[in-house]
Amino acid sequence: MTGKKTHSRGLHVVALFEGAKGLLVLLVGFELLTFIHKDIHEAAVRLVEHIHLNPASHYPRIFLDFAERINDSKLRNLAIAAAFYSIVRFIEAFGLWLRKRWAEWFAILTGGIYIPVEIYEVAQHVTWPRVTVLFVNIGVVSYLLFVLIRNGGNDLNSRRNQ
Repeated sequence: MTGKKTHSRGLHVVALFEGAKGLLVLLVGFELLTFIHKDIHEAAVRLVEHIHLNPASHYPRIFLDFAERINDSKLRNLAIAAAFYSIVRFIEAFGLWLRKRWAEWFAILTGGIYIPVEIYEVAQHVTWPRVTVLFVNIGVVSYLLFVLIRNGGNDLNSRRNQ
């Protein structure tokens, strides 16, 4: 019984993680809407200066160039995409919380599709954030595969009673 409770807790942790990702992206989407009809490039320059980044270095330059090309229509589209992403994450989190098999499969699929890209990114340039994201994602997908394989013989009704 302890192993089953541990896996239930593990799925709850993954569900909370997925829900937190959805909430974060939803908040970012709402924040994007606050920039409609405003000078986004100026706000981006102030942000880069505020966090003491060199605006001429690689990533701040990419961010500033992007901010220069963005318009209200693109902001709305980004906010809509953020809303859809959040909805998907919330549905996945809800399913994982309830230990639904479809949610486990869905989480494996949606987490697993990023792994080749993350490996490529790490191979291009090793940084701690890239390595951390890769290992966390591999860990979550591996854990979900383990749970799915371990419970492979159980039907959904017997899993609900665990």
